[in-house]
Order: sequence, then C-alpha cells, then structure tokens
Amino acid sequence: MNLTHHEPRKTGRSMRVADHIVAVLAAEGVEHVFGVGGANIEDLYDALHRSPDVEGVVAKHEFSATTMADGYARTSNRTGVVAATSGGGALNVIAGLGEAFASRVRLLALIGQPPTSLEGSGAFQDTSGLAGSIDAYRLFGEVSLYCARVESPLDLDRQLSEALAAARRGGPAVLLLPKDIQQAIGEFPEPHRTVPAAPCAATTDVTRLAEALRDDYGRITVIAGDEVARAGARGELAELAHVLGARVAVTPDAKDVLDPAAPGRLGITGAMGNPDVIEALQDCDLCLLVGTRLPVMARGGLDTVLEKTLVYSVGSATPYVQAQHVPTRDLRATLRGLVADIGPAASPVPVAHCDPTPIDVPRSGTSGLRYTDAVTALAAALPDGADVFADAGNTGAAVVHHLPVASAGRFVVALGMGGMGYTFGAAIGSAFSRGRRTFVIAGDGAFYAHGLEIHTAVEYDVPVTFVVFNNNAHAMCLTREQVYYEGAYTYSRFRPARIAAGVGALLPGLPCHTVDTHAALADALRSTTESTGPAVIEVVCDPDELPPFLPFLTARGTAEKIEPREGARR
Repeated sequence: MNLTHHEPRKTGRSMRVADHIVAVLAAEGVEHVFGVGGANIEDLYDALHRSPDVEGVVAKHEFSATTMADGYARTSNRTGVVAATSGGGALNVIAGLGEAFASRVRLLALIGQPPTSLEGSGAFQDTSGLAGSIDAYRLFGEVSLYCARVESPLDLDRQLSEALAAARRGGPAVLLLPKDIQQAIGEFPEPHRTVPAAPCAATTDVTRLAEALRDDYGRITVIAGDEVARAGARGELAELAHVLGARVAVTPDAKDVLDPAAPGRLGITGAMGNPDVIEALQDCDLCLLVGTRLPVMARGGLDTVLEKTLVYSVGSATPYVQAQHVPTRDLRATLRGLVADIGPAASPVPVAHCDPTPIDVPRSGTSGLRYTDAVTALAAALPDGADVFADAGNTGAAVVHHLPVASAGRFVVALGMGGMGYTFGAAIGSAFSRGRRTFVIAGDGAFYAHGLEIHTAVEYDVPVTFVVFNNNAHAMCLTREQVYYEGAYTYSRFRPARIAAGVGALLPGLPCHTVDTHAALADALRSTTESTGPAVIEVVCDPDELPPFLPFLTARGTAEKIEPREGARR
C-alpha cells in the first residue's frame, strides 16, 4: 500500500440547485418563502417541501407575495424572499420590487425561467432577451440592487452570496433561475451564515457631529425615520433626545419609533403631519435627521423652513434636503457612539410633554363614520404590541395623522411607490414573522386591488384583522376631483357594495363584521382581538370627508365646506 497517496477530500455536497438555494436560505435565518407556484418555479417548491427549516407560503397574486416578503423583512430585520414563475407571474413581481427598492427593503426574488435549451426559440414565457423576447435581466435590473441569471450550477454559490449581500445593504436582489438549472446537480459547500458586520459611521465623523450638537448649538429638533425601528434603535433615539434636550418629530412611516408619552414629542412631519413640527423648526438652531432621507411625503410644508435651518443627518443614505450627512448602516451602534461622545455634559433642559396639535378638517355633512371617530375606536382597541399596516390614500392619511402607536408594536405605511393593496400581503408576511395580532387598515379601493389575499390568511390561519374603510369610492381620487376640478364630474364613486358580507359568504367561518358607529366598531375590534385567526371588519364611512392631508386643505376653495355631489358612474 502506498501510504503517501491520499484520495482527494470532497469539500462539497452533491445536490440539486433548488435544494442548495433553500439550504442557504435556512442558514441565512429565513423561515418562510412567499410566492405563487408555476411550471418554472415548481422545483424550488419541491425543495421547500423537503426542507425542515423553510416553509413555502402560496399567495393569490405575485404582487402580494412580494409585499408579504416586504412586510416580513420590515418587521423582522431579516431577508424577505419571494418566488415566482416565469412570464406573467414574474412581471407581477415588478411592482412589489419597486416598493422595496424605493423603501430600501431587503428582499431576494427567485424568478423561474424557461429551460436554457428553449431560450430564443419561441419558448412559452421566454424572457431571455434573445430573438426579440423581453429581457428579464434588464427589466429586473431596474428595480433591484443586484440581478443575475444563473446559467450553471458552478455559478450559483457565488451569485447567491452576492445577491444576499446586496439585499443586506438595503434593497431587492434578483436571481433568474432557468428550470433546468434548478434541477441540475452540483457540488456545493455546507451552507453557513457569513453576515459581515454592518459598517458604522467613521469614528471621526461621529465625534465631529457630537461636538457640533454638544458645543455649538442650542435648541435642537430631531426628525426620526423608520430606519430607527428597522435597526431596533428606539432606545438609542430616546437617549439621544434626552441628552440633547431635543424635541422629536417622526416621519409618516415612523410613528412607532417614539413612545407616545415621550417628552418633547412633536407628532408627524409632512403632508399628513402636525403644525407643531413647523413651529419647532422655526424656533430651533439645528435640525438632526435620524434614519430618514426626508422624501416629499415626509417633508411637505417644511421645505421653506429647512432652507433656513442648519441640518445634520445620520443614516444609511444621504437625505434629499441639504444636510451635513454622516453615513452608517448600523444606526443603532452609531447612535450609541453619538450619545457616549455627547456625554452628560450636555446638561439638557427638561422638555415638557404635550400632545401634538391635530389638523382641523371641515365636516362634509353626509352620512357614515368619520375618520377621526373610527381611528379613536381603533386606538382604544389595539392590544399591546399590535402591528399596524396602513394603506396609502385618504384612509392612510387619517391613520397616519390620528392613530397613536404603542412603542412595542410596529407601524408600517408604504410610501415608496404607494401601491394600492400593499397592506393585505405585507401584514400577512409580518404576522408569519412576528407571530402576533396584526392589523390592516385599508380603503375599499385597496381591497378591490388585492383584498383576496384574505384567502391566504384564512388558509394559513394567521392572526390578521383586516379593517376596510368602505366609502364606495376611490376616495383620494374623488377628493382630488372635488378639490382641483370643482367636483364637476367623477370617475371615482362606486355603487354600494357589502364587502364584509361578500367575504363572509366566500369564506365560510371567517368572522366578518359591518359597522357604522363608534360603538359597533369598538365591539367588533374587541371580538376579533380575542380570536386566534383572521377577521374582517368593514367600516361604512363618508366618501366626502376631507382627510388630514395638507395639500387638499390648502388648495383653493377648500377652506369652505365641500358639498357632496351626485357623481355619474363611468
């Protein structure tokens, strides 16, 4: 026997590409993959079935599957994963990725493709870019930080690692997976999670910012964004506000980053915000942005005063306003360093607690439950630690402005793209991740877009309460017609529909309630929060009520009461 001869040591495991993808996701801490099945993604679903660690969740529509992954990521600080087949299924993912891209949400999209042997030869749903077909690489590249077509098992491990690294930077990554590649056998290393430490801000930058805040300026106003909640940095934000003696405002998507009883709480910034924020900025020497780029929806009404204010910023991306920015992708650690550098020498002046001033809106004089009354009932019934997902539109504006959120819960409103119906999927994804009662607050237009994801909630028995404000209209479009076009016509008012009754008939056994009074809404909320699965509450409300949305209230003629008009249907 030749004792000096050694057989080469095998460093990998022989397995299908699809199985290795799922094993890597499990090592990454992913527990659910959301999607819709199909011929060119079914091998991945087969791998999910075989996995003891990752569960496949089937949605009704790929947009909602993407928002499920989005909601999962926003409230868990883990990577959300969506899987879809080729063709129309793949194209349906685009809108959801657009929201995640604009809002910097860490997602991985696994998109099935026809077999490589059929590319460019007229294959059904071919998006290879060959022979005049749609080029999925270019298409998905526009809504992602990273996009790659996997063309060999030899490339997979590198490309998957690169995709996950890109997602961790804050945004979507896409892998295009031909069916034959998913089925191919390869040699792969044992998956292990290698998450590099998120880069903090440079020590010198933090020290300089601390010196500026501590030594050079007096009255400070902090504007905090949702990056604070995603980083788990609420405590650090509160401590920073304390040592600075600062008053704190939050952006519309960051209602949950500050305790409602916190001293110096100013309320919400922007188009749905509180007038106290403008007054505070006019009266301060410096504004500090924490974890927000301050996009238009968050800074509406503030541009003029911000132009006259010295602005500093700390967060993952440079803000849209002129500011001295300190970049960091570990906001929690950076805020800790900032507090330590400022130290107790700041001798902060105690800041008194006061409730933010609400926006007054005129009464419309028609029937239905008013937004303010409905949100008051919601606030009284929300259990401790409940997570709330609000859809954009008139309903969302009312919720953003009026609803207090306990610091133990999360509040999410998707203002990146503002896609109608985002909440129905996103709340389900979050409920899978967090395992707690989650509330959707959406209008009837959002329900018509993607409300049948309620079926998904029923199938998986997730604890989501769907509160649908039914004013039988696309209310924000109707309001715009009234405010900007004198209400001379409408395309946006609908015939009456009974949403709760319809959903209850479609899904027998699902608790469904229709309410039109404050007391009835409170009773329905109490009954649903005591259940373990999903529930639906339809709130009959007023289509002609103006929401607390400053552009509408300051437009010409809106100081006067807007009379409801009889609008012809299309």
